[in-house]
Amino acid sequence: MTIQNRVTVEEAEAGLSRLIEQVRQGEEIVLVENGVAVARIVATQELVTDSAKPKRQGGFWAGRVKEIDPDWWKPDDELADLFEGSESRFDERSGIPKAKP
Repeated sequence: MTIQNRVTVEEAEAGLSRLIEQVRQGEEIVLVENGVAVARIVATQELVTDSAKPKRQGGFWAGRVKEIDPDWWKPDDELADLFEGSESRFDERSGIPKAKP
């Protein structure tokens, strides 16, 4: 997880090497000028060390998700007939609906 530090431009000029080291540790630095954020310093992918990357944790949603309909993914025959064109209501060449008999 990146930690956001807000630093004024003057503080950044005075301690740039310290800020770069913080960025290498995985922190994110936001430069502020007159109370407004103007820039963000983040590590490039090559600089991020394995220790600074957040560790993935499996099973985060275990026990929190309940399956209501286990058959939701099964195809619907009526809908499949519409897509397969068993009884199309449209003239395929012109796209105009056919007249009902």
